[in-house]
Amino acid sequence: MTCFPTPPSHSSLNPPPMCGRYVTVSSIQAVEQRFNVQAKESWKANTNVSHGDHAPVVASDRPKEVQLMQFGFTPGWAKKQYYMINARAEGDKNAENDPSYTGAMGILDKPMFRKAIRSQRCLVVADAFIEGPEREKLSKPYVLYPREGQRPFALAGIWDEWCDPSTDERVRSFAVLTTVSNALTQAVGHHRAPVILDPDREREWLHPDTPLQDVASMLGPWEARQFNAYPISPSIRDPRRNGSHLLQAVGPRIWPEFTYEIHNTIDVFGMGESPSRKRKHASAQNQERQEQKDHSAASPLTWGHQGSLFD
Repeated sequence: MTCFPTPPSHSSLNPPPMCGRYVTVSSIQAVEQRFNVQAKESWKANTNVSHGDHAPVVASDRPKEVQLMQFGFTPGWAKKQYYMINARAEGDKNAENDPSYTGAMGILDKPMFRKAIRSQRCLVVADAFIEGPEREKLSKPYVLYPREGQRPFALAGIWDEWCDPSTDERVRSFAVLTTVSNALTQAVGHHRAPVILDPDREREWLHPDTPLQDVASMLGPWEARQFNAYPISPSIRDPRRNGSHLLQAVGPRIWPEFTYEIHNTIDVFGMGESPSRKRKHASAQNQERQEQKDHSAASPLTWGHQGSLFD
């Protein structure tokens, strides 16, 4: 039996139950180099990856290849598509969304995910992700991105292949795993966070024979200070919209980032600098530092740099 996937239109899908958008704009060459893989097909930059979109992943069945899969997980045994964008690592074990939770990983036993979490894991290629407060959601969105240019990175994912029994269409789909919140996602106002894999453990995540206890050890929160965030326009709520303008900042970063310029000057004032001139010089230096701080805090992240699909 031969099946071919047919991507659904966004209008035919129900909206996701929580914020589930992310960004993938790195060039194909950058993705190949970062993950030591080859791309068999091309894709376009997407600043608003949404449920139903096809996006690049590196999956356990072809760990040396980038595949395009549909964002929105459906298990192979299902009679209909589910479009599950998130698989909550702790499941219903942490109903209060306590960020200090260290208990059992409910995903290991959930019928929806227990097969995939054991042997069908994937790296979801991302450059940033979008979150909003628990109540306002994408009415007050933030883009969260890795500091110091450490992108693309890998969101922890699971995948499966489902065949529509009525049409024989075959769909390979994935979900992003979520975990408890950290200091940054708490600052944004969100109660959970996606699982971001340590680059040193990505191949371990992909290997189908990795012991389950080792898989579970990768499902904790990431170091918050490795990322930062700034607010963007709620225009990103519309999954049909795309483009770098959606990522323009509309406010300051959560954590200020500074770029310092050091100037060495030698001033000669006869027998020495007068107290009034010293005060004037110090005031000018303080003003310059404040201007640099204000610029850094309010300036948007630049996406159109070398290595971006927007170039």
